[in-house]
Amino acid sequence: MPDRPNPAPGELDRNLALEVVRVTEASALAASRWIGRGDEKAADEAAAGAMRRALNVLHMDGVIVNGDGDDPSRSLHTGEKVGTGRGPSVDIVLTALEGQTICAKGSHNALSVVALSEHGGFLKVPGQAYMDKIAVGPGLPAGIVDLDQPPEEVLRRVAEAKGRQIADLAVCVLDRPRHFDLIGRLYEAGARAILIDDGDVSGAIAAGLPDSGIDLYMGSGGAPQGVLAAAGLKCLGGQMQCRLSVRNDQERARFRAAGLDPDRKYDIDDLASGEVMFAATGITDGHVLKGIRLARGGAVSRSLVMRSLTGTIRTLIVHHDFVKGATLRPQ
Repeated sequence: MPDRPNPAPGELDRNLALEVVRVTEASALAASRWIGRGDEKAADEAAAGAMRRALNVLHMDGVIVNGDGDDPSRSLHTGEKVGTGRGPSVDIVLTALEGQTICAKGSHNALSVVALSEHGGFLKVPGQAYMDKIAVGPGLPAGIVDLDQPPEEVLRRVAEAKGRQIADLAVCVLDRPRHFDLIGRLYEAGARAILIDDGDVSGAIAAGLPDSGIDLYMGSGGAPQGVLAAAGLKCLGGQMQCRLSVRNDQERARFRAAGLDPDRKYDIDDLASGEVMFAATGITDGHVLKGIRLARGGAVSRSLVMRSLTGTIRTLIVHHDFVKGATLRPQ
């Protein structure tokens, strides 16, 4: 692709948006070969390898702020530089395959996701850290969700703001033992708990999309995934609040050493500030996107591309021809 001059402020996403979605398409297509084959490692390695190759042909000077772990021997690790080195300086958060297990099982909500910001836009968090999270979509009063409120009060406030009953609300929650109390309280309050096996980026993003059937996302999950979800919700105009989950004194000290406040409630602008671009491609069917459909000599992908600057939301259905476009063929 031709060289471009560095964009003026506000032009970052316009230059890169439709190029970056090719990155998530490439990793989703690679992972699709491993759907339902029971091999999480192979699916993850295929997706990561394809994403790295696709990122490295983009004209940008990119650094991965939150990647697939902190191990420098892994592809797409935190701190890795990607792109040609020419073009805008960008920070990147990503997951080549969100939902390794669900991809291997052929279950729901596996995605490939990338978000970009201008330098310094994303909160850097340790790869193995967890966050408590709560998220809702656009059009609600500011500050309507608060991690310090009991879930029953959150439900009451959201239902009132939407002009609905609590019984009408659907809350997406990861199906984990740590959430048994939360799930029970949602049931007691009369809300519907939509339990997912994995993929809390897709769960949080779904809360911001009008046709997903999800009103809120609640629970704890990976901290890097929280930053990635915040990037998407920022583009959608939603709200999100997160707080680091502290499991012991050593972890608290590690957060403080990294410049993070373990007691602070981080909102979307703390997690993803400035101009943000977000792209995701479905690998298996989920609340956000349908997955890859393989066909003879090709495949069909469905992607979401969003910009925070303009609020533009694009959904792309792309037919890939592996005969004519040999470089797209999953390896």
